Order: sequence, then structure tokens, then C-alpha cells
Amino acid sequence: MSRHLKFLLAPLAFACAIGTAVAQTTPLRTGIDPNFPPHAFPKLSGGFQGFNVELGEEIARRLGRKIEIEGAQYSALIPALNAGKFDFLMAPTTVSPERAKSVLFTEGYLENNFTLVMKKDRNDIQRLEDLKGKTIAVNKGSGPEEWARNNQAQYGYEIAVYGTNADAVQAVISGRGDANLAGVTPSAWAAKSTPAIKTTFTIKTGSVWAIPFRLDDKAGRDQVSNVLKCMKLDGSLQKMHTKWFGAAPAADSATVVSPAGHGIPGLFGYEATTAKPVCQ
Repeated sequence: MSRHLKFLLAPLAFACAIGTAVAQTTPLRTGIDPNFPPHAFPKLSGGFQGFNVELGEEIARRLGRKIEIEGAQYSALIPALNAGKFDFLMAPTTVSPERAKSVLFTEGYLENNFTLVMKKDRNDIQRLEDLKGKTIAVNKGSGPEEWARNNQAQYGYEIAVYGTNADAVQAVISGRGDANLAGVTPSAWAAKSTPAIKTTFTIKTGSVWAIPFRLDDKAGRDQVSNVLKCMKLDGSLQKMHTKWFGAAPAADSATVVSPAGHGIPGLFGYEATTAKPVCQ
């Protein structure tokens, strides 16, 4: 290589090195729904805590980055992600074929089955068919809202939409709703902390929660997906599950088992690979 060419390329190489260093030191930006315990909720000392908060912090630690966590209503998070405000979302996000067209998912990290929350003194909802004529309260933009709308014609209930799941639960307590449809884990937490309500039967959805990225950020998605694989291999994700939910995950669940590639098999954005995870 001539001295002249080396002279021309040197600034470019320096700029690339600086760009890489800046990328590695810039904090990761993520969003959560801060009213969704035990996944994310405020700490008395400030900031947030919960399963998804701890998971996000551990992902950042393993990537050698700091993380900035911002709270917002769930319905605003995916638009904010796609607008570039966040690098990814740590709010529990239900995987569906429709969503896989608008965001790029990592592999699943948690099973996402639903249940109904209702007043403790009520026993008139024992199965899905009992929902006919009832009002179901859901969190706007959530997986439970999507499920409720997809199954409304079959079971004949009305849907009331609230900005947070906590508001949906309060609607049940106050009598403005007959039941709240939500994930099993936040519903169990709500029932544990509120004597007036209880959970009912489990609705098997076959879906999982995964971490969404923008469609153009395949590198970021693959990097975080690799971390999830490593956390499953070393057992740290399973320990986190036991800590926050009071029970170990099932051996065949998304908290334990990884697909061969990155993303959700069978959905848009999945990339099959036989490469082994690179773990520190």
C-alpha cells in the first residue's frame, strides 16, 4: 500500500475506531410499563425493579454497557421504539405473527399464558363460555387485548380498555368490569397483594414473551438473543424466574429452551443458525 493511500485511509480507520468506542460506551435505552409488577414497578428509593428490569440490567452488564430504563404506558412503547427513542423494549411483549411484521423479536424468554382476575366473592366465571355478556378489562395495546379482540365474537363479552393493567384491575375491584384478562404472573402478583381479588383458570395461548427491536437492527437483536441463550445455558435466567415468580420454570419452557437460531421459529425475522452461543 502506498504512503499516499495509507495517509488517506488513516482518518477513516480512526473514525471507525472512535465510532465503535462510542457505541460501546453509549448507554442502552429501553422502555417498560412501570405499573406491571412483578415485571416492572417503582422502587421506594427511586428507579424501577422487577423481573424484566433485572433482566435488562443483566443483559446490559453482559454486553459491557450501561442501561437507561424509561417508564411509559405500554401502548406508547412500540411506536417509540420504531421512532428510534429506544434500542429495544424490556416491557413484556407478546409475540404474534402480526407483531413480528413490525418489530424484530429475540427468542422467547418467558411463557405467556393468560388468566382472569375477578372479585374473590364471585364464582360465576368458571370457563371461557361463562364470559358471555360480561365486561373484560384489558391493558391497551397488550397481548391480552389482542387475544380478547380475536376471541370476542366466539365468547360474546364486552371489552373495556385501560391505559395500564393496574387500572384494569381497579376496574374489576370497583365493579366497572367483571374480570381482568392478563398474564398469569402479573395476575398472581395482583391477587397476592390485593385480598379482594383472585385468579381463575389458566388460558393456554401457546405464545411467549420476547424482546422487540426495530426491523433494521438485526445486529442488536442477534447480540441480545445470544445473551439470552447464554443465560439459559448457565441457569441464571431460571434463577431469576424462581426469584420473582416463586417457582422454577418448566423444563420445556421458553425460559429454559432455546431455538437453534435467533428470533421466533416460523415467524418473520427468524434466522436459523447452527452457531453455538458465545458466552463470557
